[in-house]
Amino acid sequence: MNDTTVLQAHATPSAPALLLRPWGREDAEALVEVFRDPVLRRWTSSAVENEGDALRWVEGQERGWAAGDRFGFAVLEAQPDRPHGPLAGHVVLKEVAPGKPSAEVGYWTAAHARGRGVAPRAVEALTGWAFDVVGAGTLQRLELLHQVDNPASCRVAHKSRFGLDSVLPAAPPAFPREGHLHVRRRDA
Repeated sequence: MNDTTVLQAHATPSAPALLLRPWGREDAEALVEVFRDPVLRRWTSSAVENEGDALRWVEGQERGWAAGDRFGFAVLEAQPDRPHGPLAGHVVLKEVAPGKPSAEVGYWTAAHARGRGVAPRAVEALTGWAFDVVGAGTLQRLELLHQVDNPASCRVAHKSRFGLDSVLPAAPPAFPREGHLHVRRRDA
């Protein structure tokens, strides 16, 4: 795997196709804008206030790719007249290790892109890539976690074919409330 990895997700009647590619420095301005959304800030542990924060966040994504243990993708709306359109979200495959049978999926969606199936399509594209490329032959299980009071994330999990596995106890400060653990297995 390298920085040239690009994934695509199909279009729907209400949303364009998606292009998923590794994050780059050119995404800093859009990242700052997206993180102005109070709903996004409520559910993420990252704080991106300015271009410096955004560049550090992108560098963290790049370090994950270099280490081979975390693969974050910028989710962009495809545009017929340009290579890509606006930033619509983020998906990440994390806690990856050689021979390890499980990893975790995470995501967020920009405010302007919510309600159009962006997150489920991006998670589905990432899931296929994780099973077919990253963990071919070894990765058997992907986990998706969210707080119980986040029904939108629960809908994304179900639409992406991640079944509810268990309710997890709160683990402050990172997870101040109980959480849902959703699981998708290779054969699902």
